Amino acid sequence: MTQLTREDLWSLEEYAARRADFRAEVMAHKKTRQLPLGDHARLYFEDATTIRYQIQEMLRIERVFEPAGIEEELSAYNPLIPDGHNWKATFMIEIPDPEQRAIRLGQMIGIEDQVWLQVGELDRIVPIADEDLDRTTADKTSSVHFLRFEITPEQINALKDGAPLFAGIDHPGYPVEHHEVAAEIRASLVADLVVTEH
Repeated sequence: MTQLTREDLWSLEEYAARRADFRAEVMAHKKTRQLPLGDHARLYFEDATTIRYQIQEMLRIERVFEPAGIEEELSAYNPLIPDGHNWKATFMIEIPDPEQRAIRLGQMIGIEDQVWLQVGELDRIVPIADEDLDRTTADKTSSVHFLRFEITPEQINALKDGAPLFAGIDHPGYPVEHHEVAAEIRASLVADLVVTEH
């Protein structure tokens, strides 16, 4: 899909003026891009809108306005935008209590490789996890992972034709049964995909 450029971004001054409205717009947009998996895990699917917001916030916090600094942020964040035949998501394990979280993360080693999506009756889509760096140690997994789900042309066409989308986790420490993705989330994700002619 589209990669963001400097032309897509507001200056610090303009962003300061627009921030409240843009933030409200992005928060509403994100509601259909979150997929809960059980009580303590969630996939947050990225797209050009969510990434643009993250870049604008980083530039604001770091007071970056030099072209080189802006290009650096674009280079860091653009790879997180899906390209029409994949979904890119942050997988979060959300357990508020620190002691309980530490215990549970020790029981969930390898969970990032056990998350899956499935289009209708087609093969399950398992993610490519943590391409930037390994987030698991010998005694526990991280509470944050970055996942890329590659979608085949057959799966894209099936989704565009109305096939249901399912999700789950097969990890013994945190199993999540095969469940259907809600219609509004499915619609938001399908909009990311582009049918390629063969």
